[in-house]
Amino acid sequence: MHKPIRRTAVIGAGVMGSGIAAHFANAGLEVLLLDIVPPNLTDAEKKDPAKRNGFAAGGLEKAIKARPAAFFHKDNARLVKIGNVEDDLDKLKDCDLVIEAIIEKMEAKQALFEKLEKVVPQHCIVASNTSGLRISEMTKGRSDNFKKHFVVLHFFNPVRYMKLLEIVVGPEADKDVLAHAVRFAEDVLGKGVVFGKDTPNFVGNRIGAHAMMATIHQMIADGLQPEDVDNITGTPMAHPKSASFRTADLVGLDTFAHVADNCYDSLTTDEDRDVFKVPEYIRKMVEKKLLGDKTKGGFFKRGADKQVMTLDPKTLEYRAKGGDEAIKGVTKGLAKVEDPRERVKKLVADQGKAGDFARKVLYRSLAYSARRIGEIADSVVAIDDAMKWGYNWELGPFEVWDALGFAETVDAIEKAGHKLPDSVKKMKASGATGFYKDGKVFDLLKGEYVAQKQDPRYATLQILRRGSAPVLKNDGAEAWDLGDGILGLTFKTKANSIDPDVISMIGQAVDKAESEFRGMVVANEGEHFCVGANLLLVVMAAGAQQWEDIRKMVHGYQGAVQRMKYSRVPVVAAPYGMTLGGGLELCMGAGAVQAAAETYSGLVEVGVGLIPGGAGTMNMLWRSLEGIPEGMHANIYENVTQVFKNIALVKVATSAEEAKALGYFRRTDGVSFDKARLVVEAKNKAIGMASSGYHPPIPRAYRLPGESGIATLSMMVDTLVAGGFASEHDAKIARKLAVVLCGGLGGAAREVTESEMLELEAEAFVSLTGEPKSQERMQFMLMNNKPLRN
Repeated sequence: MHKPIRRTAVIGAGVMGSGIAAHFANAGLEVLLLDIVPPNLTDAEKKDPAKRNGFAAGGLEKAIKARPAAFFHKDNARLVKIGNVEDDLDKLKDCDLVIEAIIEKMEAKQALFEKLEKVVPQHCIVASNTSGLRISEMTKGRSDNFKKHFVVLHFFNPVRYMKLLEIVVGPEADKDVLAHAVRFAEDVLGKGVVFGKDTPNFVGNRIGAHAMMATIHQMIADGLQPEDVDNITGTPMAHPKSASFRTADLVGLDTFAHVADNCYDSLTTDEDRDVFKVPEYIRKMVEKKLLGDKTKGGFFKRGADKQVMTLDPKTLEYRAKGGDEAIKGVTKGLAKVEDPRERVKKLVADQGKAGDFARKVLYRSLAYSARRIGEIADSVVAIDDAMKWGYNWELGPFEVWDALGFAETVDAIEKAGHKLPDSVKKMKASGATGFYKDGKVFDLLKGEYVAQKQDPRYATLQILRRGSAPVLKNDGAEAWDLGDGILGLTFKTKANSIDPDVISMIGQAVDKAESEFRGMVVANEGEHFCVGANLLLVVMAAGAQQWEDIRKMVHGYQGAVQRMKYSRVPVVAAPYGMTLGGGLELCMGAGAVQAAAETYSGLVEVGVGLIPGGAGTMNMLWRSLEGIPEGMHANIYENVTQVFKNIALVKVATSAEEAKALGYFRRTDGVSFDKARLVVEAKNKAIGMASSGYHPPIPRAYRLPGESGIATLSMMVDTLVAGGFASEHDAKIARKLAVVLCGGLGGAAREVTESEMLELEAEAFVSLTGEPKSQERMQFMLMNNKPLRN
């Protein structure tokens, strides 16, 4: 048994340290953030605690203002206290975990650990966020107990968003301490753990830096340009859209060069050592402070006219972004292929410049990854996970290998002149058809397939489904038996948008759940949970002036949402990613939500000239009112005003916790830090609700402000228009929204039922679809994927 980790400290308030502190706070932990006392303080300033804590305070402030946000909600920063290492080390005596993220210099870390050993309690885990320094050197001179409790916890930046956490320990580390650290990483922080070995840059950065540097050198050899390379090594290669050079700009050229230099300096026996040698033009970029986004210019920058410009590696001058048209033609087509395995396979099969370049860099990277098994990690799974979780690759190197065909790729790699380890040659000779097969993975060290360890909490929809066919099915959605009496509803539309088939299936699924199951989960697959209604259908109907068809669609979705809301069995929605418009309305209709921490939600209909029409306007207001005790004389107008602002100003929550704060989710709704566990945790929530005697809510009516509220909100709108913050059409939409939220025209404040609210909502929605400027907004969104202000 180990003491739970509740109190933590982070030493070093730079980008990594403050990011780690922020995520610890996101997990509800108390955090002490320390840094050195700023040098060159005046005698008076040296006596001022605020001045002495300046570096820590600055790091925290930057974390609070960071974009993308480091904290789930700005209030989480209240859990972080600041100090300095000269005055506040004694405060570490109550800590359960201390992690350092100071400068990557051995002497500095050794000196810090010597001080820490004197103050931290015996049970405290001491960790380093180093990416390359040896544990044996860092802990030299420390006690046995210190070494037993010492681990490397190598987070990836930005800490909140990157799932990978590499854990490395020395030979003296206690196994129970390691297990405790792993449970903390996975269960509290929601990280994916990869066990690395005590080698320079561990797993992710070793493979990632090699792949990046090999790509950079190959670009020069082939006479390509940065935009050509990024067109190839992004989505077509199953890598992030930021590809190679855009990723370097995001990370920072100085950081990237430091990682490569560390590899080159440390890996003196690496057969591919020269790959890590930073080209001279990148050295010059660092000297000229062309570091990427942090200096507003790296390989790419925006010109005065906001157009993207590219740095020419030969001249170090910026020019208009261009690129080889033949490469563009191939890669644009490949980007539309949804299956990453099929996408990579087609890229490598291309016989033009794109395929030629892809083969050169991929084969080299795959061979290098295979040669590192046993040195940096013991399994292909560790390397694959590191690249997916730390670099956002859709497929790890060995998954790419399988996608290309194992045996033929072995032959192609050797034909290209790259050396493969004997373990891979023996694997081919044994008749193995891939690294992954039937739930097993090939162990290159043992030379055989072994069971692939799988945390049952990571079960996907495919794993949970029972039977060979869905219980219900149409073209837009299907419902499967997920076991344990839970029915799982899944959308199959593009971007999981809501269309008539989805609407129909919601009602059918609830009927089936009530009659044959004890609960239901709405869990989707794909990049985003639901981007809202199928806007094209609305635009087409509006263009044909089919107003009754639109009204029928609106009433249909309102009915489906309310059918979930009053289901006799619990319905749990499992949102993640973009959960917008109708997607959020669906969540508001569910009895409960189990959301991924990274859920970005909002009622965004105003951006396309409409208001929420799927019971969202009503349910959002009702949620804000449901906590008011009966008989309490509350100022309901304040609730109405806040809901009005959230909808009219298109406020999008940037995390599940912020969604709770905005009233989109309930405070009691669950949050899954690790999205991989979302479906299982949503299912468990439904089981728990069913087992606890679930009963549906009772319909409520509320006293709304009426015309006085409408008039007040209209004055607010007029002020925004007069100040140039809103257009006349914004005002028209807002006034219709005000009418709905205040209970309609017709006099003083009165009690309004749900059915009355839904009719007001539908009327406003349908009327706005007939407005020419709303139609312009909808069409612009469909064509450009961004809102039009008209």
